[in-house]
Amino acid sequence: MSTATIEPSTATTTGVFTAEQKEFLSGFMAGVAQRGIHPYVGTTSMGQLTADPAQGGANLAEETVYGTPLGDVTKQERWKHEEHPLDGWDRILAHAEAGKLPDEENTFRFRNFGMFHVSPAQNSFMLRCRIPAGELTAAQMNGLADIADDYGNGKSAVTTRSNLQIREIAPTNLVNVLTRLQSLGLTAKGSGVDNIRNVTASPTAGFDPRELLDTRPFAHALHHYILNHREFYNLPRKFNVAFEGGGAVDTVADTNDIGFMACRAEAGAGEKVGKRESETEQGSHSPTFTPAHLPAPGIYFRVELCGITGHKQLAKDCGILVKPTEVLAVCAAMIRVFLENGERTDRKKARLKYLVDKWGVEKFLAETQKKIAFPLVKFPLEQCIKRPAAVKHGHVGVYRQRQPGKNYIGVVVPVGILSSKQMRRVADLAANYGSAALRLTPWQNFLIPDVPDAFVETVKRQLVRIGLHHEATNILGGLVACTGSAGCKWAATETKGQAVALGAHLNKKLQLDHPINIHLTGCPNSCAQHYVGDIGLQGVKVGTASSEGYHVVFGGGTGADAAIGKQVFTGIPFSDLPALLERVLKTYQARRNSGETFAAFTRRHEVKQLQEMFSE
Repeated sequence: MSTATIEPSTATTTGVFTAEQKEFLSGFMAGVAQRGIHPYVGTTSMGQLTADPAQGGANLAEETVYGTPLGDVTKQERWKHEEHPLDGWDRILAHAEAGKLPDEENTFRFRNFGMFHVSPAQNSFMLRCRIPAGELTAAQMNGLADIADDYGNGKSAVTTRSNLQIREIAPTNLVNVLTRLQSLGLTAKGSGVDNIRNVTASPTAGFDPRELLDTRPFAHALHHYILNHREFYNLPRKFNVAFEGGGAVDTVADTNDIGFMACRAEAGAGEKVGKRESETEQGSHSPTFTPAHLPAPGIYFRVELCGITGHKQLAKDCGILVKPTEVLAVCAAMIRVFLENGERTDRKKARLKYLVDKWGVEKFLAETQKKIAFPLVKFPLEQCIKRPAAVKHGHVGVYRQRQPGKNYIGVVVPVGILSSKQMRRVADLAANYGSAALRLTPWQNFLIPDVPDAFVETVKRQLVRIGLHHEATNILGGLVACTGSAGCKWAATETKGQAVALGAHLNKKLQLDHPINIHLTGCPNSCAQHYVGDIGLQGVKVGTASSEGYHVVFGGGTGADAAIGKQVFTGIPFSDLPALLERVLKTYQARRNSGETFAAFTRRHEVKQLQEMFSE
């Protein structure tokens, strides 16, 4: 008895019709048309109706990434489609076992686990942690110091997302570092590439006498929601979220894709955002808007959208008011809208800003409303009580807590670099004189909270002994610098070393009675957010390829003083920069109005006026 092999349908197993099958479909439908049977109608993968059976069949079989044909997406999107970003652990194991450096694809994949191959700046890896709300225990800081000594360069860097990084990790130690980190109760998952980065909160949350709301629970809740939802590791591009509680230290929330800003609302009229499809078609599933949804006086969050300072844009209030109990659902819904609709064919246009630019805020909110079971409420910003401005350089110094007899001490960390020895001593100070807690800030430093009055002077003396300080001048207190060319292939300048030299020069030459922030970033990506500094410096190559310099920006700010700075000087060699900025600040002191800040002074003059004034 003969047997016949039945080949499985290619379309069924692979989702792709062969040329022979397409020809059959076309001939079949032609015969149908000749016999007078009903004309063909089909649906493409983009949801469009078609009369062409070959087009319909081919498009329905074509793989897509959230509606974008796989053939049109970037190579990074194809990589993610072929293997989920969190399924790359075996790749890391194999590379660690072989001591092998990754190729381009694996370099991308490893960043999903928080490991960054930083060649050619360093032929090694950098670990970027996830530390939600910037909260660390003394034990965790000690453990991170051990990782830095055992596997890194004996140092860590505090970042502008209240986070820590450790550098110069050999390929053979990838697994050791990640498992050691996990044993500390920390993770690095999603700290790079197309993920929601470290979730920040007010550094003084929980002990700030001025705060409206302790934002730590919201940051931690979102952190764990992200860790437990795999789809959030496949965004079109990176995504930043911050929770601002109204305390003394600026969280820089308006530089984030979504900034949740605590506010006190007065009683007033609110209205519902858009209409859900279910209201017009299904009725029973509609989140009915009733007087109960009108905000009563109390504490809420306002929502700011689309901060991306490298593209010269701060987040703007989108008009809605959110109950604290509903804020996580709103945030998750907004991220899902971005996940499903963001750009996947051009990574330069893939941030949230570009989706909202394309749609408009109203459509974005309407799409968000479709994903939640309660009404989004529009509420006039004018009916929210204006919060006092954050204290500039409030991240440095000794301050009273709302808990009687307790203080927090903001420690100066020059350009964010801590040695492992300093990390251990800081952990000891927190354990012996505080509550064994530490807070990292977006200003590249940390706070020691819960220090009793009786121990404040002791802690101050101990900080000096380990090369740190609890106070800084109005020049040095706001000095921020990205990694720079010493550890980043994109940077044109050695930002951290140059920041220290620049700060020392200015601090020696003049005194200021108003604090200023000076931000140095090595490339246009603006990791150090130079457009929001009083003085912002973007690294560039000038003259020869080996000569380093900076574009110079004046007048930026965040929070109550939010503004994008304007570029006044272009391509100033670093050798000339200290003298130029010394002249700039002395001119400001001589010509300002009474009590006028540097930012206000530069904002009221045109670029040409500033160039002439500062060149005299």
